[in-house]
Amino acid sequence: MTDPTRTDVRDQPEAALVPWTCSARSAVDEPLPGTAAQVTGWLCLEHPGAWGRDVFSGEAFGPEVSTALERRMDEAGLRLLLIRRPGRAVEAPRRRTVLLARSDPSGTWCEQLEVSEPGDLLDLDLALPAAPSGIGRRVTDPVVLVCAHGKRDQCCAVLGRPVAADLSARFGDAVWECSHTGGHRFAPSMIVLPTGYTYGRLTAGQSVEAVLAAGRGEVYPQGLRGRSCWTPAGQVAEVAVRQRVPAGADDLTVDESGAVPVVRHRDGRSWTVDVSSIGLEPRPASCGAVSKPVAALVAGAVTAL
Repeated sequence: MTDPTRTDVRDQPEAALVPWTCSARSAVDEPLPGTAAQVTGWLCLEHPGAWGRDVFSGEAFGPEVSTALERRMDEAGLRLLLIRRPGRAVEAPRRRTVLLARSDPSGTWCEQLEVSEPGDLLDLDLALPAAPSGIGRRVTDPVVLVCAHGKRDQCCAVLGRPVAADLSARFGDAVWECSHTGGHRFAPSMIVLPTGYTYGRLTAGQSVEAVLAAGRGEVYPQGLRGRSCWTPAGQVAEVAVRQRVPAGADDLTVDESGAVPVVRHRDGRSWTVDVSSIGLEPRPASCGAVSKPVAALVAGAVTAL
């Protein structure tokens, strides 16, 4: 059976086939499921200026605000992403868009608000209740984030920006370029909010299909890396069940309290999924990095309970 989470390297843009890039080397044999960043909540700040290699390095906001923001993100359990409109606006907007999203299926939502400057984020209540927080306007359509953080890794810029541009032409203001999402070698990398489903190695056409599916409350199977609220093993288990069972975006939850993950459907069905680790040949985690062995998680038997 063809694995819909794997993308044939031959289907990738020509730039992805340069043999020494981290994304090209990964695409040969590294599975995508289980590679999404593990986080339940997202805070996205519009910042058209320099991002720096690390968003908390001080280049984007200055050292004092960066340190305070990093501490607040850790306390709230959020992932901070810097966002900008595809095409790189020259001037910073007078008011900056902020997106706050919760990706747990027990209560998935996204809100949008505006601030004058990055330091204003420190005044926000960043708790993520199951119901929308009410600090911003509810966003009901999918929000699309495409990693284009070239200073972090060239693959994100070379492969991500064209995808972001194509999606922007189709979906307009729902699309943003964003800072590092985790996993340069899976570029182009895309996150759909509020669900937190993360994709890699999608062509522009496949990315469109993923966004259209999200708008229908579905999950596009091609290039699926996982849902961010689960652990890597939980992501692998959920993707494995999605390959076999029709399910809406919020229909599946993962219970990892036992020896093996249990994936539960809201209709009452459940499955255990055997997840194991396999060793792969050494490869760089990003372009220019030293090659290191990689351990990838893969799904084995999926058993109905």
